[in-house]
Amino acid sequence: MATYTYETIPTKKGKKARQFDVQQGMTEPPLKKDPKTGEPVKRVITGGSGWITHGSSIMSMNTKKA
Repeated sequence: MATYTYETIPTKKGKKARQFDVQQGMTEPPLKKDPKTGEPVKRVITGGSGWITHGSSIMSMNTKKA
């Protein structure tokens, strides 16, 4: 199961958007409405973890080998 972030699309002027996370299968279609309020929603693209904690450092690629 993947976790997706959604954001409400406010229908009334001055109302702020609300973000929430939902666990869904990758083959499930994206939500169209907020399960709590029924407001329209859009899926937000997030960057994921972004950290690689294994493998060679990019700095080690610049060193001369003896």
